[in-house]
Amino acid sequence: MQELSHYVNGDHAKGGSGRFADVFNPATGEVQSKVPLASKAEVDAAVATAAAAQPAWAAVNPQRRARVMMEFVRLLNRDMDKLAEALSREHGKTFPDAKGDVQRGLEVVEFCIGAPHLLKGEYTDSAGPGIDMYSMRQPLGVTAGITPFNFPAMIPMWMFAPALACGNAFILKPSERDPSVPLMLAELMEEAGLPKGVLQVVNGDKEAVDALLDNPVVQSIGFVGSTPIAEYIYSRGCAAGKRVQCFGGAKNHMIIMPDADMDQAADALVGAGYGAAGERCMAISVAVPVGDETADRLIEKLAPRVEKLQVGPYTAGNDIDYGPVVTAAAKENILKLVQTGIDQGAELVVDGRDFKLQGYEDGFFVGPHLFDRVTPDMDIYRKEIFGPVLSTVRAQSYEEALGLAMDHEYGNGTAIYTRDGDTARDFANRINIGMVGVNVPIPVPLAYHSFGGWKKSGFGDLNQHGTDSFKFYTRTKTVTARWPSGIKEGGEFNFKAME
Repeated sequence: MQELSHYVNGDHAKGGSGRFADVFNPATGEVQSKVPLASKAEVDAAVATAAAAQPAWAAVNPQRRARVMMEFVRLLNRDMDKLAEALSREHGKTFPDAKGDVQRGLEVVEFCIGAPHLLKGEYTDSAGPGIDMYSMRQPLGVTAGITPFNFPAMIPMWMFAPALACGNAFILKPSERDPSVPLMLAELMEEAGLPKGVLQVVNGDKEAVDALLDNPVVQSIGFVGSTPIAEYIYSRGCAAGKRVQCFGGAKNHMIIMPDADMDQAADALVGAGYGAAGERCMAISVAVPVGDETADRLIEKLAPRVEKLQVGPYTAGNDIDYGPVVTAAAKENILKLVQTGIDQGAELVVDGRDFKLQGYEDGFFVGPHLFDRVTPDMDIYRKEIFGPVLSTVRAQSYEEALGLAMDHEYGNGTAIYTRDGDTARDFANRINIGMVGVNVPIPVPLAYHSFGGWKKSGFGDLNQHGTDSFKFYTRTKTVTARWPSGIKEGGEFNFKAME
């Protein structure tokens, strides 16, 4: 049994709390390793190490910090397959999907190579007689991130790359379900030239999370996960005076207009709804065809595609469409919600409840499910299932379809499929959701734009990556400078306006 570690001050550190969590192979159901769960004392020690290392790193000029990011990109490309294999082994996603996880994180690192430009301040000369004013973007100090199991490479890099490029130190608390890749990333960052102690990985559960929230040295917290935990971290972190950004759950709708290319829409729904076994915060989990005729045509196209999905372990090759869900508890919860949907009157068009994979009977595989005639009062509509389950809600008009997405408590992502530009523009302008796709099913922005949802999908006023990330990980200092010429006599005791 492999025993994993923390990564502190440039080295792997054994856990000292005596508490461990099992790390499963989701395809077989077997425990493949155990990961230590840090105590408050261990978290505080890691923070102290980071605090000691940060000032020297902040003093390195942005161009040299960017060169470390450039080398990190090279190392990520060098070790892409190694990282993806470790990710698939612990998470369960297919090998191509795991490589995509690493790639989307790598793209944020590439954006952070622009740190010298992104950290430039503003300058006004002659704001008054002999007075110049300028602003500087300076690092916060020690920052921290709490990341989820479903993207163990991408989301850590979304957080620590801009934080480090800005001159901060960073404490990463990854998911205890798939912790190996975050540890590997920390090793690669130091191989790229990051000084020891600037990036630490501390594994743990709620005790570690609370230790980060309560430690006064930690200046900011980033989080991605469920909405209840996002609300908890946001409220407790803000109460402690920290800068906090939290991203929670989702229930992403895709509206299909009568004029849409139905084959294109069906293909998009299958990929967006069932990819990564539905364990994506940007997965489409609700299809909203407008009109019964549109709905009938869509279901006719969807059902055979869903029935043909290939489910299996990542080791079975690239023909596998999706793998297992992450834990037995996740599988149980998904199947429970599927049964609730049946009990509440939804029509189960494709039934994956009896799915079994020969040789992997103990794995956490869930067959694909497709529901029709779902209504907004049903649990499968209201709750985030986070599994391979697509619900179809029939709308009788565009306005009704728009209202469904707007009225839902989550507002992470949405999409519309149509050939009509006016409808698409109206949808994009009116919808109260943070990320919108027009004939694009999973509208995750590229690294130079920002990622973030609205309503109960996002807490905080700055998003992830893009220019928002450089704002989040710095604070602005404004300097008013006067260099008098000649000899000045006496002092001024009144507050004078600039002339």
